[in-house]
Amino acid sequence: MEHQPPPFFKTGPTPLARLLIFSALSLAFLVADARFDYLVTLRQVAAVVIYPFQRIATAPASIAHRIGEFFVTHSSLREENARLSHENFGNTALLLQLEALRTENAQLRELLAARARLNVEFAAAEVLYAARDPFARKVVVDRGSQHEVSPGQAVVDNRGVIGQVTRVYPWLSEVTLITDKGQFVPVQNLRNGLRAVLAGTGNDGALELRFIPLNADFQNGDQLVTSGIDGIYPPGLPVAQVTHVERSAAQLFARITCAPVGGVASHTHVLIVRGTSNAPPRPADEQKSPRPRKSRKG
Repeated sequence: MEHQPPPFFKTGPTPLARLLIFSALSLAFLVADARFDYLVTLRQVAAVVIYPFQRIATAPASIAHRIGEFFVTHSSLREENARLSHENFGNTALLLQLEALRTENAQLRELLAARARLNVEFAAAEVLYAARDPFARKVVVDRGSQHEVSPGQAVVDNRGVIGQVTRVYPWLSEVTLITDKGQFVPVQNLRNGLRAVLAGTGNDGALELRFIPLNADFQNGDQLVTSGIDGIYPPGLPVAQVTHVERSAAQLFARITCAPVGGVASHTHVLIVRGTSNAPPRPADEQKSPRPRKSRKG
Protein backbone atom coordinates (compact mmCIF):
# COMPACT_ATOMS: atom_id res chain seq x y z
CA MET A 1 0.00 0.00 0.00
CA GLU A 2 1.48 3.30 -1.10
CA HIS A 3 2.12 5.84 1.62
CA GLN A 4 0.21 9.05 1.23
CA PRO A 5 1.20 12.26 3.01
CA PRO A 6 -1.40 13.97 5.22
CA PRO A 7 -3.73 16.30 3.45
CA PHE A 8 -2.36 19.41 5.13
CA PHE A 9 1.11 18.78 3.54
CA LYS A 10 -0.37 18.90 0.03
CA THR A 11 0.25 22.48 -0.95
CA GLY A 12 0.89 24.01 -4.38
CA PRO A 13 -0.01 22.89 -7.87
CA THR A 14 0.26 19.40 -9.16
CA PRO A 15 3.37 18.24 -11.08
CA LEU A 16 1.58 18.47 -14.39
CA ALA A 17 0.56 22.01 -13.64
CA ARG A 18 4.11 22.85 -12.71
CA LEU A 19 5.38 21.38 -15.98
CA LEU A 20 2.93 23.41 -17.96
CA ILE A 21 3.73 26.60 -16.02
CA PHE A 22 7.49 26.25 -16.42
CA SER A 23 7.11 25.33 -20.06
CA ALA A 24 5.03 28.45 -20.66
CA LEU A 25 7.56 30.59 -18.81
CA SER A 26 10.40 29.10 -20.82
CA LEU A 27 8.62 29.83 -24.08
CA ALA A 28 7.86 33.35 -22.92
CA PHE A 29 11.48 33.98 -21.98
CA LEU A 30 12.69 32.53 -25.27
CA VAL A 31 10.32 34.72 -27.29
CA ALA A 32 11.12 37.82 -25.24
CA ASP A 33 14.87 37.20 -25.48
CA ALA A 34 14.69 36.52 -29.17
CA ARG A 35 12.71 39.66 -29.95
CA PHE A 36 13.84 42.17 -27.31
CA ASP A 37 17.18 40.77 -25.95
CA TYR A 38 16.02 41.04 -22.36
CA LEU A 39 18.18 38.20 -21.05
CA VAL A 40 21.57 39.17 -22.54
CA THR A 41 22.82 40.72 -19.30
CA LEU A 42 21.45 37.84 -17.29
CA ARG A 43 23.23 35.29 -19.49
CA GLN A 44 26.51 37.16 -19.20
CA VAL A 45 26.27 37.33 -15.43
CA ALA A 46 25.34 33.65 -15.26
CA ALA A 47 28.25 32.73 -17.54
CA VAL A 48 30.69 34.66 -15.32
CA VAL A 49 29.36 33.02 -12.19
CA ILE A 50 29.22 29.52 -13.64
CA TYR A 51 32.62 29.64 -15.49
CA PRO A 52 34.81 28.71 -12.46
CA PHE A 53 32.55 25.77 -11.71
CA GLN A 54 32.77 24.68 -15.36
CA ARG A 55 36.57 24.82 -15.22
CA ILE A 56 36.60 22.78 -12.04
CA ALA A 57 34.19 20.25 -13.47
CA THR A 58 36.09 19.85 -16.74
CA ALA A 59 39.59 19.93 -15.18
CA PRO A 60 40.00 16.13 -14.75
CA ALA A 61 38.92 15.43 -18.30
CA SER A 62 41.16 18.22 -19.64
CA ILE A 63 44.15 16.97 -17.66
CA ALA A 64 43.58 13.40 -18.82
CA HIS A 65 43.26 14.60 -22.42
CA ARG A 66 46.48 16.59 -22.20
CA ILE A 67 48.38 13.68 -20.65
CA GLY A 68 47.18 11.34 -23.38
CA GLU A 69 48.02 13.91 -26.04
CA PHE A 70 51.51 14.33 -24.53
CA PHE A 71 52.28 10.61 -24.74
CA VAL A 72 50.83 10.35 -28.23
CA THR A 73 52.85 13.37 -29.38
CA HIS A 74 55.99 12.06 -27.67
CA SER A 75 55.62 8.68 -29.34
CA SER A 76 54.99 10.22 -32.75
CA LEU A 77 57.97 12.54 -32.29
CA ARG A 78 60.20 9.60 -31.42
CA GLU A 79 59.05 7.71 -34.49
CA GLU A 80 59.54 10.74 -36.69
CA ASN A 81 62.96 11.38 -35.16
CA ALA A 82 64.00 7.77 -35.84
CA ARG A 83 62.72 8.03 -39.40
CA LEU A 84 64.56 11.31 -39.99
CA SER A 85 67.75 9.90 -38.48
CA HIS A 86 67.52 6.89 -40.80
CA GLU A 87 66.93 9.16 -43.79
CA ASN A 88 69.80 11.41 -42.71
CA PHE A 89 72.12 8.41 -42.44
CA GLY A 90 71.09 7.24 -45.89
CA ASN A 91 71.54 10.72 -47.35
CA THR A 92 74.96 11.04 -45.71
CA ALA A 93 76.08 7.71 -47.16
CA LEU A 94 74.75 8.73 -50.57
CA LEU A 95 76.51 12.09 -50.32
CA LEU A 96 79.80 10.37 -49.47
CA GLN A 97 79.38 8.04 -52.44
CA LEU A 98 78.67 10.96 -54.74
CA GLU A 99 81.71 12.81 -53.40
CA ALA A 100 83.89 9.73 -53.93
CA LEU A 101 82.57 9.37 -57.48
CA ARG A 102 83.19 13.05 -58.13
CA THR A 103 86.77 12.75 -56.88
CA GLU A 104 87.32 9.61 -58.93
CA ASN A 105 85.87 11.28 -62.02
CA ALA A 106 88.16 14.29 -61.57
CA GLN A 107 91.19 12.02 -61.18
CA LEU A 108 90.27 10.03 -64.30
CA ARG A 109 89.96 13.27 -66.27
CA GLU A 110 93.40 14.32 -65.06
CA LEU A 111 94.79 10.91 -66.02
CA LEU A 112 93.37 11.29 -69.51
CA ALA A 113 94.96 14.73 -69.75
CA ALA A 114 98.32 13.34 -68.58
CA ARG A 115 98.04 10.47 -71.04
CA ALA A 116 97.52 12.90 -73.90
CA ARG A 117 100.31 15.18 -72.69
CA LEU A 118 103.07 12.56 -72.44
CA ASN A 119 104.31 10.99 -75.66
CA VAL A 120 104.44 7.40 -74.41
CA GLU A 121 102.10 4.43 -74.40
CA PHE A 122 100.09 3.83 -71.22
CA ALA A 123 97.79 1.17 -69.79
CA ALA A 124 95.19 2.31 -67.25
CA ALA A 125 94.97 0.30 -64.02
CA GLU A 126 93.12 0.44 -60.72
CA VAL A 127 94.74 -0.07 -57.33
CA LEU A 128 93.00 -3.01 -55.65
CA TYR A 129 94.73 -3.26 -52.29
CA ALA A 130 98.04 -2.77 -50.52
CA ALA A 131 100.59 -5.51 -50.07
CA ARG A 132 100.41 -7.68 -46.96
CA ASP A 133 103.87 -6.70 -45.75
CA PRO A 134 103.35 -3.70 -43.42
CA PHE A 135 106.99 -2.62 -43.78
CA ALA A 136 106.92 -2.49 -47.59
CA ARG A 137 105.40 0.22 -49.73
CA LYS A 138 103.69 -1.89 -52.37
CA VAL A 139 100.26 -2.05 -53.97
CA VAL A 140 98.48 -4.51 -56.27
CA VAL A 141 96.77 -3.34 -59.48
CA ASP A 142 94.24 -5.06 -61.73
CA ARG A 143 96.51 -5.46 -64.77
CA GLY A 144 98.86 -8.38 -65.45
CA SER A 145 100.67 -10.28 -68.13
CA GLN A 146 97.40 -10.78 -70.01
CA HIS A 147 97.33 -6.99 -70.44
CA GLU A 148 100.94 -6.77 -71.74
CA VAL A 149 102.32 -5.67 -68.38
CA SER A 150 105.89 -6.72 -67.63
CA PRO A 151 108.27 -6.23 -64.69
CA GLY A 152 110.22 -3.00 -64.65
CA GLN A 153 107.53 -0.80 -66.22
CA ALA A 154 107.01 2.58 -64.57
CA VAL A 155 103.73 3.50 -62.90
CA VAL A 156 102.53 7.11 -62.83
CA ASP A 157 99.43 9.09 -61.96
CA ASN A 158 98.23 12.46 -63.18
CA ARG A 159 100.89 14.28 -61.13
CA GLY A 160 104.01 12.17 -61.47
CA VAL A 161 105.83 8.89 -60.91
CA ILE A 162 104.59 6.74 -58.04
CA GLY A 163 106.34 3.39 -58.54
CA GLN A 164 107.49 0.52 -60.69
CA VAL A 165 106.06 -2.90 -61.59
CA THR A 166 108.15 -5.50 -59.75
CA ARG A 167 106.06 -8.67 -59.99
CA VAL A 168 103.54 -9.75 -62.62
CA TYR A 169 100.74 -12.31 -62.46
CA PRO A 170 98.30 -13.23 -65.23
CA TRP A 171 95.63 -10.78 -64.10
CA LEU A 172 97.37 -8.76 -61.38
CA SER A 173 100.65 -6.94 -60.87
CA GLU A 174 102.58 -5.82 -57.82
CA VAL A 175 103.84 -2.25 -57.88
CA THR A 176 106.64 -1.12 -55.60
CA LEU A 177 106.19 2.55 -54.71
CA ILE A 178 109.09 4.98 -54.97
CA THR A 179 108.89 5.49 -51.20
CA ASP A 180 109.90 1.87 -50.53
CA LYS A 181 113.35 1.53 -48.95
CA GLY A 182 114.64 -0.64 -51.77
CA GLN A 183 113.44 1.60 -54.61
CA PHE A 184 115.71 3.97 -56.56
CA VAL A 185 114.84 6.40 -59.36
CA PRO A 186 117.40 8.26 -61.49
CA VAL A 187 116.35 11.92 -61.47
CA GLN A 188 117.48 15.25 -62.80
CA ASN A 189 117.22 18.71 -61.30
CA LEU A 190 114.92 20.65 -63.57
CA ARG A 191 116.58 23.95 -62.63
CA ASN A 192 120.21 23.17 -63.49
CA GLY A 193 120.23 19.67 -65.03
CA LEU A 194 122.17 17.97 -62.22
CA ARG A 195 121.56 14.22 -62.12
CA ALA A 196 121.17 12.16 -58.96
CA VAL A 197 119.55 9.03 -57.59
CA LEU A 198 116.38 9.37 -55.54
CA ALA A 199 115.86 6.70 -52.87
CA GLY A 200 112.86 5.70 -50.82
CA THR A 201 112.86 5.96 -47.03
CA GLY A 202 109.95 3.71 -46.12
CA ASN A 203 107.80 6.75 -45.36
CA ASP A 204 105.00 7.68 -47.77
CA GLY A 205 105.80 11.37 -47.57
CA ALA A 206 109.61 11.38 -47.72
CA LEU A 207 112.36 10.60 -50.22
CA GLU A 208 116.06 11.41 -50.13
CA LEU A 209 118.92 12.10 -52.49
CA ARG A 210 121.94 10.03 -51.55
CA PHE A 211 125.67 10.57 -52.07
CA ILE A 212 125.30 14.21 -53.11
CA PRO A 213 128.48 16.30 -52.64
CA LEU A 214 128.34 19.19 -50.21
CA ASN A 215 128.89 21.74 -53.00
CA ALA A 216 126.18 20.34 -55.28
CA ASP A 217 123.65 22.99 -56.35
CA PHE A 218 120.40 21.73 -54.80
CA GLN A 219 117.96 24.15 -53.16
CA ASN A 220 114.60 23.97 -51.44
CA GLY A 221 111.82 23.93 -54.00
CA ASP A 222 113.84 22.34 -56.81
CA GLN A 223 111.74 20.10 -59.05
CA LEU A 224 113.12 16.64 -59.77
CA VAL A 225 112.12 14.76 -62.92
CA THR A 226 113.15 11.41 -64.35
CA SER A 227 116.42 11.56 -66.23
CA GLY A 228 115.69 8.54 -68.43
CA ILE A 229 119.25 7.27 -68.30
CA ASP A 230 118.14 3.92 -66.85
CA GLY A 231 115.97 3.08 -69.86
CA ILE A 232 112.98 2.31 -67.59
CA TYR A 233 111.47 5.67 -66.75
CA PRO A 234 110.74 7.98 -69.67
CA PRO A 235 112.63 11.28 -69.26
CA GLY A 236 110.86 14.36 -67.95
CA LEU A 237 108.27 12.73 -65.65
CA PRO A 238 107.80 14.68 -62.38
CA VAL A 239 109.01 12.71 -59.38
CA ALA A 240 109.63 14.87 -56.31
CA GLN A 241 110.34 18.31 -54.90
CA VAL A 242 113.26 19.21 -52.63
CA THR A 243 111.95 20.18 -49.20
CA HIS A 244 115.09 20.30 -47.02
CA VAL A 245 118.82 20.64 -47.68
CA GLU A 246 121.29 20.13 -44.85
CA ARG A 247 125.04 20.61 -45.29
CA SER A 248 127.46 19.91 -42.49
CA ALA A 249 131.24 19.95 -42.48
CA ALA A 250 131.16 16.83 -40.34
CA GLN A 251 129.43 14.89 -43.12
CA LEU A 252 130.88 13.75 -46.42
CA PHE A 253 127.61 14.22 -48.31
CA ALA A 254 124.69 16.62 -48.12
CA ARG A 255 121.44 15.42 -46.62
CA ILE A 256 118.64 16.28 -49.02
CA THR A 257 115.03 15.37 -48.25
CA CYS A 258 112.30 15.43 -50.92
CA ALA A 259 108.54 14.99 -51.07
CA PRO A 260 106.89 12.93 -53.85
CA VAL A 261 104.65 14.93 -56.16
CA GLY A 262 102.55 11.93 -57.17
CA GLY A 263 99.74 10.48 -55.10
CA VAL A 264 101.82 7.67 -53.64
CA ALA A 265 99.29 6.78 -50.95
CA SER A 266 96.10 8.42 -52.17
CA HIS A 267 95.10 7.73 -55.76
CA THR A 268 93.20 4.61 -56.81
CA HIS A 269 93.71 4.87 -60.58
CA VAL A 270 97.16 4.86 -62.18
CA LEU A 271 98.85 4.53 -65.55
CA ILE A 272 101.40 1.84 -66.40
CA VAL A 273 104.02 3.09 -68.85
CA ARG A 274 104.40 0.54 -71.61
CA GLY A 275 106.80 2.49 -73.78
CA THR A 276 110.04 4.16 -72.76
CA SER A 277 112.31 6.63 -74.45
CA ASN A 278 113.37 6.22 -78.06
CA ALA A 279 117.01 5.73 -77.13
CA PRO A 280 118.83 2.87 -78.86
CA PRO A 281 119.12 -0.37 -76.90
CA ARG A 282 121.91 -0.75 -74.42
CA PRO A 283 124.90 -2.55 -75.96
CA ALA A 284 125.60 -6.03 -74.73
CA ASP A 285 128.38 -6.52 -72.24
CA GLU A 286 131.68 -7.60 -73.75
CA GLN A 287 132.61 -11.13 -73.02
CA LYS A 288 136.15 -11.50 -71.83
CA SER A 289 138.12 -14.08 -73.77
CA PRO A 290 139.90 -16.61 -71.59
CA ARG A 291 143.61 -16.02 -71.19
CA PRO A 292 145.85 -18.67 -72.70
CA ARG A 293 147.49 -20.79 -70.11
CA LYS A 294 151.20 -20.69 -69.94
CA SER A 295 152.85 -24.01 -70.35
CA ARG A 296 154.99 -25.03 -67.50
CA LYS A 297 158.54 -25.90 -68.32
CA GLY A 298 159.58 -29.13 -66.93
